Amino acid sequence: MFGSLPRSTPPISRREWLRLGGLSLGALTTGLDPASRLLFATEERTPSTNNDFSVILFWANGGPSHIDLFDLKPNAPAEYAGPFRPISTNVPGIEITECLPRVAQCADKFTLLRSLHHQRAEHSGGTHRFLTGYSSRQANLQDAEHPELGAIVAEQLGDPSQGIPPFIANTKLYGSGPGYLGPGFAPYMPTPNPLTSTGNNTYDPVPLYTTGDAATDALAITSQGVLTLNRRTSLLRELDTLPRWVDATASATAVDRFQQQAFGMLASRKTQEAFNLSRETIETRQRYGDSHWGKSLLTCRRLVEAGVRFVQCQATFRLKPETGRTCNWDDHSVNSDIFTAYREKLPSLDQSMSALIEDLFARGLDQRVLFIFCGEFGRTPRIAYQDKSRRPGRDHWPRAMSVLLAGGGLKMGQVIGATNSKAEEPVVRPMDSNCLLATIYHRFGIDYHQSYLDNAGRPLPILPSGEPIAELL
Repeated sequence: MFGSLPRSTPPISRREWLRLGGLSLGALTTGLDPASRLLFATEERTPSTNNDFSVILFWANGGPSHIDLFDLKPNAPAEYAGPFRPISTNVPGIEITECLPRVAQCADKFTLLRSLHHQRAEHSGGTHRFLTGYSSRQANLQDAEHPELGAIVAEQLGDPSQGIPPFIANTKLYGSGPGYLGPGFAPYMPTPNPLTSTGNNTYDPVPLYTTGDAATDALAITSQGVLTLNRRTSLLRELDTLPRWVDATASATAVDRFQQQAFGMLASRKTQEAFNLSRETIETRQRYGDSHWGKSLLTCRRLVEAGVRFVQCQATFRLKPETGRTCNWDDHSVNSDIFTAYREKLPSLDQSMSALIEDLFARGLDQRVLFIFCGEFGRTPRIAYQDKSRRPGRDHWPRAMSVLLAGGGLKMGQVIGATNSKAEEPVVRPMDSNCLLATIYHRFGIDYHQSYLDNAGRPLPILPSGEPIAELL
């Protein structure tokens, strides 16, 4: 899918590849010929795709609290409102949490959706529902049954001549994947951690950027194009997680082809430069922050500038042990003190997210790059205290959520929709979360009514329902 090594380069056997140390799951599976897996059942591919549009999805896995971030209810009872107060932004009438003062000064450059909802309250089921538009049959599924948003973009808009993957992620999301499109449309992941797709929530944040350690960095490449590859144990663990149908349908030749194409893609100068943060000025890196989120979002910006169509990055953060045991946004009382956790991580989010939003507009990217910050659902408006320590937390809540959008050639500086006085459910402009997907597909120029054949040979539209959000267009 990303091209292959030059013809003068001899094929590299799987044995030699394993001896070298291997590539990530995303690089291995990229390049599968989808002919036997993918057919259009109703219409031909739309000819009007937008070749100059990209998305950065900063995924707050676990579910960020809408009532503590973007939809505060200061007049609600104390058991709902929480300790944070709303502050004014640079757009009159729009308020967000006091914990994001820099983001508040970018309100003319973002729009808040406060009335999206769906019906799936499990992490992987909610992720699947949000990113595919379909409810999964399974509740706690590791791999998607239907193609996620980025996989559809990769299939529809991937261009081998670009020399860079159309879909890049730092690691796999729980309940995500290319579904019946096959692994050829999974994201390229430089150093994925298989735990991110299991429901485990105690792993360390997974870098999207180069770490500078040539001994462990899967993105490090010498001038001769010889890869300094990731840990062999990590590779073997990833191979063990490959779907069984790959073994049944992909020959050794196909696996070798995956590997050769991945080597070719990684060896390209365009890919190397996109991941190289040292090409940014010290001032720019300082603006984003010398943090996991700062380096991640700066890398995201560089990737879309290089031509990546969809960048997906988990917004994970390592809390202090005394605050909580999780690295994600699953702030149940048994996992963390949600308010202490937010006080720890929101300053970093405030710096890095505001820097990216400002950068998109300053660099003229705001018309062609859409930044999205959200998770699979919101959190319960009523505070819970299940932990024996009686610390506060909030539980899963798909009936209401808030989504921040910036750029993308959409109308910014507004709030769309509203929830009731306790942030429990939408009361103004309620919208299924598929409306956001429909809007994104519309901006990509992808006809979301067209159908694929699933594994059972049934024609299924890209989206079963949903219309673009008119207020954004």
